[in-house]
Amino acid sequence: MGWMFDNVERLIARLQKPANHREPLISDDAARALRDTLRPGDVLLVEGKGRISGGIKYLTQSTWSHSALYVGPMAGATTGGEPHVLIEANVDDGVVSAPLSKYLHCQTRICRPVGLSEADCEQVCRYTFERIGLGYDFKNIIDLMRYLFPCPLTQRWRRRTIALGSGDASRIICSSLIAQAFEAVRYPVLPKITYIENQSARREVAAIRHSSLYAPRDFDLSPYFMVVKPTLARSFNYKDMQWADLLQVQAEQATPAPEIERAIAALA
Repeated sequence: MGWMFDNVERLIARLQKPANHREPLISDDAARALRDTLRPGDVLLVEGKGRISGGIKYLTQSTWSHSALYVGPMAGATTGGEPHVLIEANVDDGVVSAPLSKYLHCQTRICRPVGLSEADCEQVCRYTFERIGLGYDFKNIIDLMRYLFPCPLTQRWRRRTIALGSGDASRIICSSLIAQAFEAVRYPVLPKITYIENQSARREVAAIRHSSLYAPRDFDLSPYFMVVKPTLARSFNYKDMQWADLLQVQAEQATPAPEIERAIAALA
């Protein structure tokens, strides 16, 4: 099946090119709010613009096609003087660090792990940092397709598709990287829950899902991650909003009527 994965890899690389150019979607104030709100350990979900991003959104039935972990400013890593604060796995470069400005033209969402201790947060960030340089696991994309849209296979092909991901420890995708980092400290994302009953009680037992089965949407769906909206985190007050129709009325009221203007001119 190597030839098939090689062809899929080339196809994904071509589809990764942006479908079209778009101007930034958020204002300068919103960008500042995003920078001020993010904390180490936060997962930044991104609505990508590439064609492959559209495919991922369709497969997962979600707005989000990419995920990155916010780790804070990294010493010695900058782009145009801007510090790198994100660690991600992308199709073009594998696991890399990146500045926040890379995604200011995209719709984003902050998912924050609730109750994560400072020590565990440091370990999560360190886990991803230590994997900078790994390649991108193209076969994992095929696994996600099989997982999200299962179809019957012959016995011969079923044996060949039992493995998840490429099996190469030097390759990974964005959501798997972050899921593994949280698994390292036993912080749940979307674990498989089973119930154990005995005569005295019924309790839940969590089992870790294989990291290759995670998609960016799972951090949004997880009951253990809180969605943080930068606008609300900055003490939003709806009374401060500027409304276009009210501004127009104020402008009209501030402009003298033509009759009044002529009377004033005659007196002068």
